[in-house]
Amino acid sequence: MEFGFKPSDIKKLERVFGVAARAMGPNYRFEIAPQDPVRKLALELYPTIPIGKRRGSLVSVYTPTAHLQLHFCSGFVVSDVLGEVTFVGEHNGKLSGLIVEREGGCSLFANVDRALVSGDFTQLGPEVMLSGIALSLTDTILEEEAAPPRKVRRVAAKRKKRVPARS
Repeated sequence: MEFGFKPSDIKKLERVFGVAARAMGPNYRFEIAPQDPVRKLALELYPTIPIGKRRGSLVSVYTPTAHLQLHFCSGFVVSDVLGEVTFVGEHNGKLSGLIVEREGGCSLFANVDRALVSGDFTQLGPEVMLSGIALSLTDTILEEEAAPPRKVRRVAAKRKKRVPARS
């Protein structure tokens, strides 16, 4: 089943960001402008729109210096404690996460191996550790991966020696 933002999701996001969303036709817009004017951003959520030949959810973030998009968003996790929302998309065992903070910050982690999310972070190099930790919150909403196919061990059948028939 494809994910799409529902009105109840928008209410959750309004609570964590502390701002009301504006309905703008097919999308919702949050304008997050905390005390620090440098860290302001706009977040737009499209519940379901055409993306190429398919339909899906789109998350766009506009900052004074960047424009980030997450196509085919498959879910999100709200962290009231951290004051942030992690939007995630998954394709072929790779995750992309777009994290939007109540204080106007934004982070993007793209094409991250799914195994990093639930692995032992202490075994990762510092360059990749942050992506695993940041996206670990999404582990609770990701669909169970299908069990890998079992390896079938083929055992060569022992051939019986043919004993010539005696007449």
